[in-house]
Amino acid sequence: MIKKITKYMNLLLKFFVFLMFLQFSTTFANENFFSEAQNLYKEQKYDESKFLFQRNIVFNPKDSKSYLYLAKIFHAEENEKEEEKNLNTVLLLEPNNEDAMYMLMDMQLKRSNYSKVKELLGNFSKICKSLCNKKILIKERLKNIEANESS
Repeated sequence: MIKKITKYMNLLLKFFVFLMFLQFSTTFANENFFSEAQNLYKEQKYDESKFLFQRNIVFNPKDSKSYLYLAKIFHAEENEKEEEKNLNTVLLLEPNNEDAMYMLMDMQLKRSNYSKVKELLGNFSKICKSLCNKKILIKERLKNIEANESS
């Protein structure tokens, strides 16, 4: 009886160690995907970095940073549909993300969607920490465009 219990305990211990190893290797792989993708992005290797950011999202679907980088890549590729989709995902996962909100305001300004810009600007004013100077630029652009349309 004691042999069976000991054997069972050893089996449980091995299984536990295996699960810990699996968790560690998955976490390490996720970090490698993001770090490597970020480095490729900095080198402007957008196709390669896009692939790795998307791969990182497969393992960690709530990683708002990967979605933000994808939005930046799609912005560089002038793919507004995918850029907007990724920006909205970032804001869904992290509503206080200044970068995503600023990029979305910029996009909406280009589309002349003033009501959406004003809504985002109100939210942006509440959350800005490092990009508060961008708020002034958005207000100026909004004012200039409204003045041009009214004349």
